[in-house]
Amino acid sequence: QVQFVESGGGLVQAGGSLRLSCTISGNTAGINGIGWYRQAPGNSRELVAGIITSGHTDYADFVKGRFTIYRDNAWNTVYLQMNSLKPEDTAVYYCGTSQYGSHYWGLGTQVTVSS
Repeated sequence: QVQFVESGGGLVQAGGSLRLSCTISGNTAGINGIGWYRQAPGNSRELVAGIITSGHTDYADFVKGRFTIYRDNAWNTVYLQMNSLKPEDTAVYYCGTSQYGSHYWGLGTQVTVSS
């Protein structure tokens, strides 16, 4: 099964930037794409951005124009460049995917945006 390790989170002031990395390992067969998700305290986990094997990307409305998802050519790492961060972007950010009917997540990386 696929495994993810997220990194790059931290504390940043509003308006600042962070780049998250999702390192991919294990069996990646059957995966059509990878998403970045986030979960704030008391909220459900929500999709932030996704990228599929063709390279097509999609974004939640609340991050369009501010966040960019991209990958390296070998699909070893998927990145999330986050610009113009807002306090409401504070959450734990996770990589996730579906593989043969099961969903897999990393342990997440905390992003905190101060006002």
